[in-house]
Amino acid sequence: MSALGFLFISIIAEVFASSMLKLTNGFKRLFPSIGVVFGYGTAFYFFSLTLQTLAIGTAYAIWAGIGTALTAIIGVIFYKELLNKKKLMGILFIIVGVVILNLAGSGH
Repeated sequence: MSALGFLFISIIAEVFASSMLKLTNGFKRLFPSIGVVFGYGTAFYFFSLTLQTLAIGTAYAIWAGIGTALTAIIGVIFYKELLNKKKLMGILFIIVGVVILNLAGSGH
């Protein structure tokens, strides 16, 4: 599998784990807590595989940026958090920032 494939799995696992945190009730609920541990373990394992090929700055910018944006979207869809213009602008700025960092990292 390619580094980008590992990174994709890592992002999805991290978003899953972060989303499960809300359901743990301070780690008082067993199954969501197991989901958090499994999700973060999977995320960090696959992120470590990503770093064997990609530069850490580029990989982390993608991981954190897309993870943050997806987690915010999950909050809106599943946890009924409000999506207002400011939140939407913030998500767009994160995505634009990741794109700029990737362009800068590739020598453009």
